[in-house]
Amino acid sequence: MAVAGGRRLTTHLLDQLRAAGTREVVSVTSLVHLAELARSAREPVLLVGDDVVAHTAVLRHVATVPGTASVALVLTDEPDAGPRATVIEDRGQVVAAGLEGITRLDGAASDPIGVFGAVLRVGPADLPALAESALAEAGRDEAAEAGPGRAVPPLDRLLTRLTARPTMILAHRARLLVARRVTSQPAADAAVRTVAAVDSDRAELRLAVKERDDLFTTYAVSTWSPYVTRLAARLGLSPTGVTVLSIVFAAGAAALFALGGNRIALVAGALLLYLGFVLDCVDGQLARYTRNFSAWGGWLDTMADRAKEYLVYAGLAVGVERAGLGNGWALAIAAILLQTVRHMTDTWYGALHDEAARRPKPAAAGGLGARLSQASTRVQADTGSVSYWLKRTVVFPIGERWALIALTVALFNPLVSLIAVLVWGGLAAAYTLALRTLRSASMRVPVLSTVDAVLHRDDGLLARPLGRFTARLPVPALPAAVLAGLAALGLLGAAVFGGPARWTVLPVALVVLLAALPSARPHAGALDWLVPAALRAAEYLLVVAVGLVGDVPPPLTFALLFALAMHHYDLTARLEKRAAAPPLHALNLGWDGRVVVLAAGTALGAATTVVGVLAGLLFLIFVLSAVIGWTSTGNRPGRTRGGDIDVIPALATVGRATEERSR
Repeated sequence: MAVAGGRRLTTHLLDQLRAAGTREVVSVTSLVHLAELARSAREPVLLVGDDVVAHTAVLRHVATVPGTASVALVLTDEPDAGPRATVIEDRGQVVAAGLEGITRLDGAASDPIGVFGAVLRVGPADLPALAESALAEAGRDEAAEAGPGRAVPPLDRLLTRLTARPTMILAHRARLLVARRVTSQPAADAAVRTVAAVDSDRAELRLAVKERDDLFTTYAVSTWSPYVTRLAARLGLSPTGVTVLSIVFAAGAAALFALGGNRIALVAGALLLYLGFVLDCVDGQLARYTRNFSAWGGWLDTMADRAKEYLVYAGLAVGVERAGLGNGWALAIAAILLQTVRHMTDTWYGALHDEAARRPKPAAAGGLGARLSQASTRVQADTGSVSYWLKRTVVFPIGERWALIALTVALFNPLVSLIAVLVWGGLAAAYTLALRTLRSASMRVPVLSTVDAVLHRDDGLLARPLGRFTARLPVPALPAAVLAGLAALGLLGAAVFGGPARWTVLPVALVVLLAALPSARPHAGALDWLVPAALRAAEYLLVVAVGLVGDVPPPLTFALLFALAMHHYDLTARLEKRAAAPPLHALNLGWDGRVVVLAAGTALGAATTVVGVLAGLLFLIFVLSAVIGWTSTGNRPGRTRGGDIDVIPALATVGRATEERSR
């Protein structure tokens, strides 16, 4: 088949792959050749079928999806019928693919929701599976038929084999841009005309905005932030540079909030906070628009989001105190504790859902949890409806938090703002925890068994050997962590209402440390995804209780909670990439080590010193870990194309036989 100017489609595709910024382009002549390429590759490989007509941007987008996971192009509007692999997508993953109908791993037949677009990026972890699949297909009849006289394209057969293995393949859609698979010259001509009719750059700018976002972000930010994104691109700003600007704006807002009763300062701070949030959206849009991703940038964005929010809480606390409105630090401490523990549950529930999408459904799954899951799926599918926006807003996402803070500060004062954050945040936490607990009980997915549970529990030098020594004891992980949290909460309640003696911290700390007993046991329970959040709650509540019992200045208690939050967000940021522990991780002492130090220091009358030293130590380790981790080989801050993909060593067209090979 030919495209514009009479050029062969295969030649055109090879030129497009070079234009997409690749270093090496190979035309694969056989599945054996592909297996050899997969075995020799050390970085992701992009495979493109020889029947694809698409914008160059589509190929670039699949190649540069952030992260190292495999990615498949999924089409939902395929006018040119042909032998294609149909796919099922769940939570952004291709969970099943088939040539004549799809049966999921649980044995249930499902209706396909799309067609494979013959563009597949295979991540490094899946390259051995690709090589094995290619050799297995090469051993079959290369003329395998999907219908009379119609051969199944090899790339479709490979996708079917890969989805039958324990691989994670993300689904990518050519939204706004055009991608077609063609089997005839008229179809190729029609596809070329469709591609030419779409302004690729304009579409890419619109694609830079998240397809689904929260209510405030969708209508108050994304309506005009793309213009800022385009301006930033023309000025040569990097996403990291925009992230730094957003930090400056948030810090300025916090400083103005700290002035307390000055109305002009509060209104100006609210405006700076809003603009800082716009920039927070722009940095991601700029990364997607320019395909300028990096592991460093993603990590920095995650850390900056949390640091900015908690810096604003501190500014509001100072403003409450300066205006004589009450105990602002107590409210800020409550806000940082609530929000951090909530974020921990959000992270692990998301990981649970992703894992559930790849697993067979339990045979006995049902009941209230299953019905809630079905109702949630229906609401999520009804994009733009009142119920859809209600569901997205009630959980109090970051856009709504920024909006609430800005409005309440500008119209009222910092005290009202902190109270509003606590009230809405508390209701949202109760709502999400209740529903997610019911839904996860029906899923029965042991997500913590798929990762380094000791790392993500944040166990230290005491919990690790103790857990190994008591591994045979029938102590379940979640009840032990919940008991620890209740013990710390009891001490906090006593400190608020009765002022217990310093030594009472010691027996409470011993109860909290009981959560270390099951650290080496499998965390395979349906609700064990709550263990990290429960441990965070226990430690943070103990920190607050120690602050009250030991008469620690509230700003110092807040500082320790801030440092702990950054340490724990660093762990959750690494969860997404299944990365190893951060450098110097052992120096953080673990939650158990910190509990021992806090309890001993308080009993000895040195709570203020211990809290201050711990806060400073954790901040120092956090900064040094970031510097060491991101300046080491392979992690240097800077521009990369596609998350952890520094280069794509080989991009190949896989078809019925091509002759060209080029570098």
